[in-house]
Amino acid sequence: MFACLDGTTKVLTAHYPVPVVAAVRYGTQLLLMTALLPRPRRTLFVTTRPVLVAVRSLSLVVVTLMMGYALSRLPLAEATSIVFLAPMLLALLAGPVLGERLSMSRWLAVIGGFLGVLLVVRPGGTLDALGVMFALLAAVCNSIYQLLSRLLVGERTVSLLYQSAVAGTLVFGVVAPFVLGGPALTPATVALMFSLGVSGGLGHLFFTLAFREAPTSLLAPLSYLQLLWAALIGLLVFHQVPDALSLLGMLVIAVSGISVALRSTRRHTPLADA
Repeated sequence: MFACLDGTTKVLTAHYPVPVVAAVRYGTQLLLMTALLPRPRRTLFVTTRPVLVAVRSLSLVVVTLMMGYALSRLPLAEATSIVFLAPMLLALLAGPVLGERLSMSRWLAVIGGFLGVLLVVRPGGTLDALGVMFALLAAVCNSIYQLLSRLLVGERTVSLLYQSAVAGTLVFGVVAPFVLGGPALTPATVALMFSLGVSGGLGHLFFTLAFREAPTSLLAPLSYLQLLWAALIGLLVFHQVPDALSLLGMLVIAVSGISVALRSTRRHTPLADA
């Protein structure tokens, strides 16, 4: 679902402003959740830490914005692999914020992740520099989002997901009217735009349900299958094939991230919608 979300975003941001595409995505997700979740829905806004919840939601909004701009400039697989730096960045942030000790093995995994990204975005390569910067900013904000998800582990998962949808709808809904542009909408384009909310919402829903049914140590490495799906969609839809060094970099990022995830799950049970 997440690979489909990014692939569809890449198709649409080639013709329409990123905030407009994001506004439709969050608006659709909010409408679906509002229609499907049981009443009373006001309980979805009950929280003991409103500031952290708001910052978490806004972090995801920034991730969406930066990822949209990155996908408009980079191949799908390469953009996805850069954003998967987030678990390594989270490992670094967890030390000063959560008081976790970073062992030598985790340091090596973090360094390996950065080396993998260097292989993907190597100097002299063909990737757009501005697109790389957007993807790196998305990774940083995603690590903050995941860190706050850990800090908010006692909050209701569905409430956090709903409040993120509200935040995205409000922020992009305000910005979108000022940047409207692009070709006239067709039925196919409208269907693609509304599919963003479906794939994004279902992705988070399936992710949540998965963590209820299986241990984190099994599921955390599986999230890196998104790299494989991104590469496959990039090949079939955009006819983009990463070169050998980029593929090697993606493999290094995946192995490093899985190593960090497996070691982290020995100590923590992360929030289901992270």
